[in-house]
Amino acid sequence: MKKIFFLTILFLLNFNTYSLAENDNCSEFNKFSVEYLKCKGNLIKDKTISTGKNIIEDTKKYQSEEWSEEKKKIEKAKDKINKTKEKVLN
Repeated sequence: MKKIFFLTILFLLNFNTYSLAENDNCSEFNKFSVEYLKCKGNLIKDKTISTGKNIIEDTKKYQSEEWSEEKKKIEKAKDKINKTKEKVLN
């Protein structure tokens, strides 16, 4: 639970720095023009989407690591049950 909390905090801190980062691609437009706003909006949208993809990939990786440990525990329990059944049947 602590890991999820820290990952969420880390995400929120990184999200703010990505969205506030300046990029010189829009510097050719006047700051109050429609083209400038569209350019900045597209930059923020792209950064948000890439950040979201990274978070999803990290979450999938974390879950597979955590669940693999639990799967091992389940397999050990199944093996113990099968051994017990074999002893009883013999």
